[in-house]
Amino acid sequence: MSTSIASTESDASRTPLRWNRVGMLLHWVIALLIIGLATVGLLMGDLANGPLKMTAYQLHKSTGITVLALVALRLVWRLAHRAPPPVVGTSTWQQRGTTATHVLLYAMMFVMPISGWLFSSAGNHPFKWYGLFTVPALSGPNADLKQRAIAVHEYGFYVLAALVLLHTLAALKHHFFDKDATLARMLPAGWVPDPSQSAAHIIRETR
Repeated sequence: MSTSIASTESDASRTPLRWNRVGMLLHWVIALLIIGLATVGLLMGDLANGPLKMTAYQLHKSTGITVLALVALRLVWRLAHRAPPPVVGTSTWQQRGTTATHVLLYAMMFVMPISGWLFSSAGNHPFKWYGLFTVPALSGPNADLKQRAIAVHEYGFYVLAALVLLHTLAALKHHFFDKDATLARMLPAGWVPDPSQSAAHIIRETR
């Protein structure tokens, strides 16, 4: 019995209460890059043919490959590090919904750059990663595969956008309505106030 209790206490002591710097950095860098990709992706199709449009496409493709590499790195890192436990008071259905959303987000963060990469490959549009080296093609020219990749990339955008919006709204709900540390622990200490600590302080002051 005592051994079981000691083991539980030891596990709890090794479980972080907030994300560490590497986890935060990967999260926010990937988030900002995805926002940039979405913005450029929505605008570049309307640009007039010319150097600016070519540069926008090359930048979009290069950044997509960068996101793919960072997401793979983050997944490996995540499998090797424990996540902070759900904040106190989080219901079971919320925990399951969060897990499902995270799984879908990871899936779409792989699907989007890979489908874009495949679209370029099947369309015989080679590109250099930020002008440094040619990214190897995933396939030879293939008109049918190109159309399938385009469809996945276009519809996948709406799926990913919906998931990101859901993820963002959930974080804001936790921060402003539930007043817990969900958002605060994904940011460096002190960047935003921890509502749960403020609430605890108010309770102590009123006693």
